[in-house]
Amino acid sequence: MSCVRCSAAVENAISSLDGVVSVSVSYTNGRAEVGFDSERLSLKDIERAIKKAGYEVLLDANAARKREFRRNIFFFCFSLFFSLPFFIMMGFMLAGRHISFMHNGLLQLIFALPVQFVAGWRFYRGAYHSLKNKSPSMDLLVALGTSASFAYSVYSLIIGGDTFYFESSAMIITLVLLGKTLESRAKSKTGEAIEALMDLAPKTACVIRDGEAREIPASEIVKGDIILVRAGEALAADGIVTEGNAHIDESMLTGESLPVFKQSGEKVFGGTVNRSTPFYFRAEGVGSETLLAGIIRTVEKAQGSKAQIQNTADKVSAVFVPAVTVISLITFICTALITKSISDALDNAVAVLVIACPCSLGLATPTALTVGIGRGASMGILIKNADSLEQACKIKAIALDKTGTLTEGKPSVTEIIELTAGAKEFLPYIAAAEAISEHPIGEAIATLSTVRGIEVSDYETVVGRGIRACADGNSLIIGKPEWVEEETKEKLDSSVYELYRGGNTVTVAAVNKKAVLAIAISDKLREDSAASVSRLKAMGIKVFILTGDNAQSAQSVCDSVGACGFRAGLLPEDKLKEIEKLKSDYGITAMVGDGINDSPALAFADIGFAVGSGTDIALESGDIVLAGSGINSVADAIALSRAAMRKIKQNLFWAFFYNTVGIPLAALGLLNPIIAGAAMAFSSVSVVTNSLLLKRVRL
Repeated sequence: MSCVRCSAAVENAISSLDGVVSVSVSYTNGRAEVGFDSERLSLKDIERAIKKAGYEVLLDANAARKREFRRNIFFFCFSLFFSLPFFIMMGFMLAGRHISFMHNGLLQLIFALPVQFVAGWRFYRGAYHSLKNKSPSMDLLVALGTSASFAYSVYSLIIGGDTFYFESSAMIITLVLLGKTLESRAKSKTGEAIEALMDLAPKTACVIRDGEAREIPASEIVKGDIILVRAGEALAADGIVTEGNAHIDESMLTGESLPVFKQSGEKVFGGTVNRSTPFYFRAEGVGSETLLAGIIRTVEKAQGSKAQIQNTADKVSAVFVPAVTVISLITFICTALITKSISDALDNAVAVLVIACPCSLGLATPTALTVGIGRGASMGILIKNADSLEQACKIKAIALDKTGTLTEGKPSVTEIIELTAGAKEFLPYIAAAEAISEHPIGEAIATLSTVRGIEVSDYETVVGRGIRACADGNSLIIGKPEWVEEETKEKLDSSVYELYRGGNTVTVAAVNKKAVLAIAISDKLREDSAASVSRLKAMGIKVFILTGDNAQSAQSVCDSVGACGFRAGLLPEDKLKEIEKLKSDYGITAMVGDGINDSPALAFADIGFAVGSGTDIALESGDIVLAGSGINSVADAIALSRAAMRKIKQNLFWAFFYNTVGIPLAALGLLNPIIAGAAMAFSSVSVVTNSLLLKRVRL
C-alpha cells in the first residue's frame, strides 16, 4: 500500500463481500483484521478480493516489511542512477554554469525513459487501481504530475522545440522514491515492540522424553512435556514447575526488573528468563496458547485499530486527491490565461500535484498510536484499542478498588476470637470450605488448619457477603459480620466489631446457625500506593476508593494513601452506581480493579484498568491491562496517552499546515516542481520520525 487511501481501498474491497462483519486495515503496519461468517466466506475469498483490488496478500508481516524496504531501495537506486545526470545538470545551473550536451532533448529522453516507466511504473499501477477502487491516492498525483512533464517534453522534442521538463519528472520520481524508502524504514521501526516480543520466545527447548534430554524445535513441544531450563535460558512454553526452583526474570511481561522466585507447583511463562539455577517444568500452554502469544495478539490488534481523532484526517484524505487535481487544473488554466505561457502553466500545475501529500495526513494518527501502544507493551501496559489510548488522557476521576489494587492482595490472619467455648475445633471445617474459594480472604483463612478427609458440599458464594457450605454434615456460614447476624438472627458480641481497629477486615464463621469464630485479617498496602495516588492527583485527577470492605478499613487506607474520598461496603452492582455518580460529577471516569469482582464497574467506566498481580492476569478484562503490580502503571498509562495525543496533534498540525501553505505557493508559481516533489517526499518521513520520538519521551 502506497498511502492511506490504499488502506481505504482494501477495506472497501473486503467489506463489499457477503459475510463480512467487520474490517479494519492499517496502512502503518500493513495488516488487515477481518471478522467474517466462515459458513458464507473463506480466507481464500478474502484474499481474492484483495488481489482483485490490486494488492498482494502476505502472511508474514515482518517479511513483508523487509521485502517492501528492499524493493524501495532497489527502485530508488535504479532511479537515482538514471537521474544522476539531471541532478548534476541542476547543480551546475544553480551555480550559474551549463552543461551544453545535457540540453540535448533526445539524450534527456534516454535518461528519463527508464525512470518514468520502470522506476515510476508503481505509480501508474497504483493510480490505475486507486481509480478502479474509487479511492484516489498519492500515486495518482505523482503519475499525473510526472506524466504531464514527460508528455510535454516528448511533444516539444517531436515538434523541434527546446523547452524540456524531463529533469522534473525524473527528479520528482527519484525524490518520491527516496521518501518512500525512508518512510518504509521509519514505519518498520514503529513495529519494533512486536518484533522484540516475538524474539523473546526461544527457537529450541530441552525436553525430557523416554528418560532422555532432547533438544527439539520449540514448535514441536506438546502439552505435558517436561522441559529442562538451564541458567540464562528463556522458557519456550507456559507451565508448572515440577522440580527445582529458580529466580525468573518476568520483566518482559510485567515491566518489573526484579526476578521472581518460583518453586514447585508455581506457574511460569514462555519468554521469561531463568536467572539462577536449572529447574524442570511441565508444559501447559504451548504455541499460540502461551501468555506471550496472547500479548502479541492484543498489541497487534490494538495497533491496527483506529482512534476517533483519526476520523477527521480520514474524511479530509477521502476528498484530498480529487480536490488537489481540480486545483491543479484550475491553476493550469488561470496561469496560461494570465501569463500566456504553457510552460509556466505546466510548471505551476505540476508543482500543485506533487506538493500535495495525503500520506502525511494519513500517517499522523496511526504512527503515533502504533509507537505509543508498542511502548506501553514494553512497560507491561497492554492497551487493547486505540480509543482507550485516546480517552485515557481525558480522565478526570479514578475509582480504585482496595484489595489487590492499593494493597498487596495477600491477606494474612492477625487475630482470632472464640465466640463460643472450644470453637477452634471447627477450624478444619472452616478451612476446608474456604479452600474452595478463590477470594484472597478465603485463601488466608484456608491456611489456618490442615484439611484432611473433610467432605465439603452445597458450596455457594454470596457475592459481596461470604459463602455457605456443608462440611461433614455441619452447615457453615462464613462472611461479613452483618450478613452472619442476618443469617443466624443473633447479635454478635461488641468484641467482634473492635477487631476493625487498625483497618482490619473481619470475617465471622457460624456453624449450624451459631456464630463460633471471629477472624481479623490484614492486607498490607503496596509500597508505592501513596506515591502513585499523589502522582495521579498531581495530574489533576480526583482519586476515590470503592471497596466491599468495611468503612473503618477503607478510612484507614484512604488516609494512608491520601485519596479524595471512599465508599465502603459496596456490592459489585453498588460500585457500578458509584461510577455513574462520578461520571455525572466529574466527567470521564476510570475504574481500576482486578478484572474479576470489579467487572461490572470496569465495563461501565469510560476506561477500565485491569490490574493483575504479576502475570496472573486475564487479558480479556478491562480496556487497559496492567501486568505489573501496583497502580503506578495507571499513571504511566495516562502519561503515555497524553504524550501520544500531543504527538498526534503535532503531526496533524504540520500535515494540515504543510498542505495549506504548500498548495497555494505552488499554485502562485512560488515553488519549483522539483522542490515541491522533495518537500512532498519528506513530509511523510517527518511525521513518522516525530511519532518515533515517543519512544524517548519521559513519562
